[in-house]
Amino acid sequence: MFWQGGALFGLPEALVLLLALIAFISVMFLVFKRPMYENMALGLILLVALSGQWGSLGEYLLHPARTSLFYVIFTFMVVAVVFDATDVVGRIVKIALAVIGRFRGGSGYVATLASAFMAALSGSGPGNAAAVGAFTIPMMKRAGFKPHMAASIEMSASMLGNIIPPAGIIFLAYGVVDRVEPGRMSLSAWTLASFAVGGWFLVQKLLLLFVVCRATKVEPIPVEERPTFKSAWREGRSALLLPLLIFVPLMLDVLAEDLLVARLGTEGATAFSDSVLMFTPGIAAVYALAVGRRALPGGRLRLAPILEILRGSLGKVVPVAATVYFAYSISEAFAGLDADKEIEAWFTGLDLNLATLVVIVPLAFCVLGMVIPGTAQVAILGAPVIAAFGSLGGDPLLLAVMLPALTGALEGMTPPLALGLFVTMGIAGSEFGKTAKASLIWVASHLLLSMVLLAGLLPITGI
Repeated sequence: MFWQGGALFGLPEALVLLLALIAFISVMFLVFKRPMYENMALGLILLVALSGQWGSLGEYLLHPARTSLFYVIFTFMVVAVVFDATDVVGRIVKIALAVIGRFRGGSGYVATLASAFMAALSGSGPGNAAAVGAFTIPMMKRAGFKPHMAASIEMSASMLGNIIPPAGIIFLAYGVVDRVEPGRMSLSAWTLASFAVGGWFLVQKLLLLFVVCRATKVEPIPVEERPTFKSAWREGRSALLLPLLIFVPLMLDVLAEDLLVARLGTEGATAFSDSVLMFTPGIAAVYALAVGRRALPGGRLRLAPILEILRGSLGKVVPVAATVYFAYSISEAFAGLDADKEIEAWFTGLDLNLATLVVIVPLAFCVLGMVIPGTAQVAILGAPVIAAFGSLGGDPLLLAVMLPALTGALEGMTPPLALGLFVTMGIAGSEFGKTAKASLIWVASHLLLSMVLLAGLLPITGI
């Protein structure tokens, strides 16, 4: 009825489909409280039905299974379970307690650094909030932080889990940009660039925390709660090798890119880069089991308890994996419509300049994060926004590597979705109103840094 020449109210058909999909997923998630993996699966069916692509549905469903990215995501999620069971994170937190806990507001710094380290292992913002927050929030409260402030500090730090690899949303964003800009960046280089983005956001959180500590009357962590450095180092030094086991292979892969291309060819170098990310988490998991075997049931390395730990993790791992799987399928379905080009043409026709886009894009994703999860945002909006950003003079790789910070991180910080906020608020026992207000300074600071990075004012490795 409102359709004229494939457009509704002057909007291109692809954009109308995109808006319909966003509305559908938002209603199913917020009103009917359906799990996100179910919403994404139904969203794929809706998109195929509205666009008449029934003949391609099977291809879209098989597409994620044909890409190594999905298996990388799944592998890291499983490995995170092993890290948690072996208590390698707890050992490193004790070292941070011994070193930083003596300073004013030290509990806040410990919470932030511990959450950053856990983020590099778990890849989950809300999961990070629950695992680390249960320990750090009571510690911050005892040091003088108000409950709502402790909750907001841990909430912001925990969302590094969606910015620092191996967060699934980071690899989902790579899949999108590799379709829009094929061959522009290897998977290892992408991962290192994502670490650089995470590093800038960690610096932002530490600087803002410094201001907060100066503005509030907080104390160092009580002496009786701080382990001695000698005992913490003796217990946790072996765990410090884990980040190196993950980071060093990626660095070597990037530095040796020219050599690999010369010896293996372009396709061989790409396959090698994918293999690095496939095998690295497995090696790290074996090491974690070796050094953390005493934390396992029975206190020694046996197959039965390891299998039981993995079996118990299925309820957490499978729903997230299914959500990412169908997100890939939806992204491929939009590609089948050439929606990227259609929306890009409409967007560039608005005659916006790059400076305006640098401000508008983070704010738009912030609003979307109030109602729709980051994985859905990347799957639905990633390709057209990346293409439009590039057509207006920006670097599409820069926006792409920023997508996890603009979507997954903000999703956990902005009510009413705000999964990270609600987790930490529950642990802290703080009021929603006060906690939401306290979180605004972290959200505003996050948005400001996002704009600075999108403007290219700070360097990012490989971009």
